[in-house]
Amino acid sequence: MNHTALLIIDVQEAFNQRVALGHKRNAPYAEANIARLLDAFRLARWPVFHIRHASSDPASLFHPDRSGYAPQTFVQAAPGEREVIKTVNSSFIGTSLEMDLRRAGITDTVICGATTNHCVETTTRMAGNLGFEAHLVRDACWAFEQTGPDGEMHGAEDIHQMSLSNLHREFAQITTTASLISAIITKTDNRQ
Repeated sequence: MNHTALLIIDVQEAFNQRVALGHKRNAPYAEANIARLLDAFRLARWPVFHIRHASSDPASLFHPDRSGYAPQTFVQAAPGEREVIKTVNSSFIGTSLEMDLRRAGITDTVICGATTNHCVETTTRMAGNLGFEAHLVRDACWAFEQTGPDGEMHGAEDIHQMSLSNLHREFAQITTTASLISAIITKTDNRQ
């Protein structure tokens, strides 16, 4: 039995809309890597959890009545894949995610999606604190530039790297798409 699940966090149309509005982000390759991870998990028949943010603010791009709420086409859930709707940054708060993972015997989580410094980082911290072995895929998530409390603009790549540094070792193993896919292939080959 496999004990590893893929958590795809907030890969929603709202982020494409933010880019169209001129917001600058890093990692333009992230979605392609998320698609590769999703294909590898599906091929191995390992569990996939699609996590989506539902804002209660009617003006938010993530409000369920807005087009930004929809998942991006390439991460549409397949039959048997679990969809989790959250209303805060952590995928574990106010959802059945922890119970679903434990019920399925999951010990390891592979985390990807958006954005690195918000919902991805918060979910990764909680996964580690809850005792899951968290693996954050550094090239399968992204961040946006952001203005700090002093008015200084911080670049998206700097924010992304700082989040990875915050999580490294204490909360998660930071990994890459290629190394994760290689590990999946090795595990599934050894099963046969």
